[in-house]
Amino acid sequence: MITIYKSDRRGLFTINELVHNSWVNVVDPSTDEIAQLSQDIGIPHDFITASLDIDERARIDREDDTRLILLRIPHFQGEDEDVPFATIPIGIILTNEIIITVSKVRNILFRDFIDSKVAEFYTGKRNRFILQILLRTAKQYLRDLRKINREVDLLEDKLQRSMRNEELLGLLKYQKSLVYFTTALKSNELMMERLQRSHLFEKYPDDQELLEDVLIENRQAIEMVGIANDILSQMMDAFASIISNNLNVVMKFLTSVTIVLMVPTLVASFYGMNVGLPLQSSPYAFLLTLVLSFVISAVVVYFFWKKDWF
Repeated sequence: MITIYKSDRRGLFTINELVHNSWVNVVDPSTDEIAQLSQDIGIPHDFITASLDIDERARIDREDDTRLILLRIPHFQGEDEDVPFATIPIGIILTNEIIITVSKVRNILFRDFIDSKVAEFYTGKRNRFILQILLRTAKQYLRDLRKINREVDLLEDKLQRSMRNEELLGLLKYQKSLVYFTTALKSNELMMERLQRSHLFEKYPDDQELLEDVLIENRQAIEMVGIANDILSQMMDAFASIISNNLNVVMKFLTSVTIVLMVPTLVASFYGMNVGLPLQSSPYAFLLTLVLSFVISAVVVYFFWKKDWF
């Protein structure tokens, strides 16, 4: 799908044709749409296909007067997925007249731009638009990281009482997400450093300051994700031991109960033998047998309690 936007003082509007200083947002284009974009705008075909490659790393490329900026952004796939939070590439293609963004799936990154929630956003300020995308990408990583931390806290509460691997596997899913985040953020950082060396944003001092803010925000995201990943790794090792210990506690309790219940059974077995037994002629034999079983069981329970085996 191809959508063309143009902004003015009144806000952002959808238009039907390419004009100067417009923004072309491309989402999962068909083969015909890719060919149309390449022909009408004159951008390299591989710039579009590279932006749609789910495994493409962050990088920058240039051909004549057209630049390609590839970065990886966070993408929520769903709680039931093997990796709830993954990363996907988006391509930013910059020409002398327009800017094109290409992605395989709809993403949350451009929603605020389309809804006019981004301050000082104009499609004509293409360099600033690129920096705003980069800045919001770093902030989105931090927002998703906070969501991951909340889910991990919930799983942590369940794990303290768990004897199963289900919650531990849940932590493993979020650890995979953090690994994807770390790889993507470091790849984005290398790409941003190349952008800084390319002197693309030296024309306006405000753009240079914004680029520095983007780099700082991205480094902060790298550090925060790294810390969360380290904590989660150590937590998984600790909770694996807790699950094993919880199971040992239950097995110890059940074994103790089995031994306590075995005492009355043992006494009853002795008195069930077809031989002469003490008090067998007494009318109180059954009652005395019950009392004896109870006393011996109470002694065993007291012994286990003193040894902290219950």
